[in-house]
Amino acid sequence: MELYSSFTPHLKTDLSFSSSLSLFPIQTHSKFPKIPKKIHILAVATDPKELPQNSPQRLLKELAERKKVVSPKRKAPPKRFILKPPLDDARLAERFLNSPQMSLKSFPVLSSCLPSRPLNNADKTWIDEFLLEAKQALGYPLEPSDNYADDNPAKQFDTLLYLAFQHPHCERTNARHVRSGHSRLWFLGQYVLELALCEFFLQRYPRESPGPMRERVYALIGKRFLPKWVKAASLQNLIFHYDDMDRLLRKDREPPVKSVFWALFGAIYLCFGMPEVYRVLFEVFGLDPEAEDCQPKLRRQLEDVDYVSVEFDTRKLSWQDVAAYRPPEDALFAHPRLFRACVPPGMHRFRGNIWDYDSRPQVMKILGYPLPIEDRIPEITEARNIELGLGLQLSFLHPSKYKFEHPRFCFERLEYVGQKIQDLVLAERLLMKHLDAPGRWLQEKHRRVLMNKFCGKYLREKSLHRYIIYSDEVQDAYEHNRRLRNPATTSVQQAIHGVAYAVYGKPDVRRLMFEVFDFEQIQPKAV
Repeated sequence: MELYSSFTPHLKTDLSFSSSLSLFPIQTHSKFPKIPKKIHILAVATDPKELPQNSPQRLLKELAERKKVVSPKRKAPPKRFILKPPLDDARLAERFLNSPQMSLKSFPVLSSCLPSRPLNNADKTWIDEFLLEAKQALGYPLEPSDNYADDNPAKQFDTLLYLAFQHPHCERTNARHVRSGHSRLWFLGQYVLELALCEFFLQRYPRESPGPMRERVYALIGKRFLPKWVKAASLQNLIFHYDDMDRLLRKDREPPVKSVFWALFGAIYLCFGMPEVYRVLFEVFGLDPEAEDCQPKLRRQLEDVDYVSVEFDTRKLSWQDVAAYRPPEDALFAHPRLFRACVPPGMHRFRGNIWDYDSRPQVMKILGYPLPIEDRIPEITEARNIELGLGLQLSFLHPSKYKFEHPRFCFERLEYVGQKIQDLVLAERLLMKHLDAPGRWLQEKHRRVLMNKFCGKYLREKSLHRYIIYSDEVQDAYEHNRRLRNPATTSVQQAIHGVAYAVYGKPDVRRLMFEVFDFEQIQPKAV
């Protein structure tokens, strides 16, 4: 490379470099005349790959590249981590008051699942283009849901159905109100599905233990099986607009399908209730509980010699029977058929035993039972209180006592339904309390509140664990090992919620969870 400078006279000096450069500065012995300080040196820059192997310019370039690798410049933080100044009180109040989440006072759970701001033009474009196809596939009328009256929760169905299809991998998920609204719907929908299938299988298989039932539920709505149901309902093109679902890898196919499936049932539950959940599950998606691949694995069954209620003895109940059932006006319970499915008729032989005299009054006093209900006929009240006492005794009956001779004389079936109803009740509570929280955060909060060790702890704080009925061998084993005893207290806690739901309905489960047992740990503690 030749260097030309603008000073005069031009000096031609030959600089020679050796092939191996040492770490010391190169000294040349040629004598230069004094050069002014301001020199304009013109150089021709070329690609370092084209330069000769021993060229100094190439070596300097490589050194600069190496420095870049060693100490890269810090990147700017993502936008979501940059702290913004908080909104002033007036703008914050205006934002909350204008939010659709504050618009429905008569339906608080539904209101909490609406988007945090009104839908914009991009949202309405999707609605105009795809919503009719979704409603037609699900079997709903095609006219806009805005035509319904204000006191009808179905008025919000179009909005919730739009949010249900905006899974985290689609285009609209960058909008915060869409992303948060969808995640809150799937957070609720997973517990709606679990409770719906739990009640259905408990009534369809009145002699089966919860273990095989859980396997049936997984085989129907486990995430690896959901794409099959979505394809049966012809909804795959609304989830994957540009891809063929069958050609996608499992990791790309299953998360969006699961997210949309759960959110869809959250929206249907909020607008139309549990009967419509059954219709869409079994009629639209075509779930078949008798299919070969939905059967539980074979296991040794204990012989069940006890009776079941008359309504279950003659035939298997279908989903239409469960969805269309309405309890009569003078029914003893809020969910009479569910109570009969969980509490066998033979429990009446336990009336008047030692537990009934010694423990039942104290348990009922701690739980605030019986609730004051004005019945038209006094005998109905008396009969309900007797059945409530038997249900509570069953919820304290550990499997070690009678299960091997009488498989249903233990708390297992009540525990199963109680676990599902407490999941749903807490999910609704968290949605109403945290209006701006996304579904992932609510899921973590939900998990931390309902951890098994905490459920048993709430029961033990009320000293109810001392009324659990164990066999003698298990009683001796548990006497000196608290860790063995804790899972049993958790199960009893959930079985109590199952009794409360079957006898008095969901409001009583809320009362037990948040007033009696204080699941959220917000009540003042006695000093």
